[in-house]
Amino acid sequence: MINYLKSSATNNFFLLAGPCVIEGEQMALEIAEKVVKVTSELNIPYVFKGSYRKANRSRIDSFTGIGDENALKILRKVKETFNIPVVTDIHTNEEAEMAAEYVDILQIPAFLCRQTELLVAAAKTGKMVNIKKGQFLSPEAMSFAVQKVIDAGNSQVAITERGTTFGYQDLIVDYRGIPEMQKNNCPVILDVTHSLQQPNQSAGVTGGRPDLIETVARAGIAVGVDGIFIETHQNPAVAKSDGANMLQLDKLPDLLRNLTAIRQTINAL
Repeated sequence: MINYLKSSATNNFFLLAGPCVIEGEQMALEIAEKVVKVTSELNIPYVFKGSYRKANRSRIDSFTGIGDENALKILRKVKETFNIPVVTDIHTNEEAEMAAEYVDILQIPAFLCRQTELLVAAAKTGKMVNIKKGQFLSPEAMSFAVQKVIDAGNSQVAITERGTTFGYQDLIVDYRGIPEMQKNNCPVILDVTHSLQQPNQSAGVTGGRPDLIETVARAGIAVGVDGIFIETHQNPAVAKSDGANMLQLDKLPDLLRNLTAIRQTINAL
């Protein structure tokens, strides 16, 4: 899988993108189709992202999914329809084996990145493991999470930066952490949209700053991040999860063109 992510002939970044959570088959296929079109044009290796279930919600009445099997089958349909890899997050040891039957990359949520048994269970499936850096951890500390996966017999591992807690209701990206985490000899991904979340709002629904998506993404490309992670939706205002920080789907092509131009310029230096 890592070879696929690094397969761009122009040394471009790779992209993980899709909805926060699978809401239905039609929306997932529509998002994948539009992203495949622009990433093929720009020679960006693409992985479709969609959570089959959201386990970490502020309120008990928040939307969590359409059912595990239904959502996982949709992820597999996206994979087979467009011949692209797919990624989803897991939350327990038991979910690792179940999800691995449908997807190519297992993602470890930031709040769970220190859970040894979860990391080992994901590693033992043989699938690539993408570990999100905890909002509470230093970049240097992620070396231990990576080593757990490697020690479990799996060298297919990546780290995702998704911001660090800054006060109670904001996150900040420390771009010094990207080259620091690249010292682990694995791809480092910048989760642009989650880095712009504003958690712990009084209404129990996470806020966000989607107006800063391009700013954060440009900076990540400028410092040499290997991949970009972006949650996108046809209409974020009605998305069932994380709509406040998602990118509207029709804005994604221009953003990717701009980021590709930056990467090409940097490569030419």
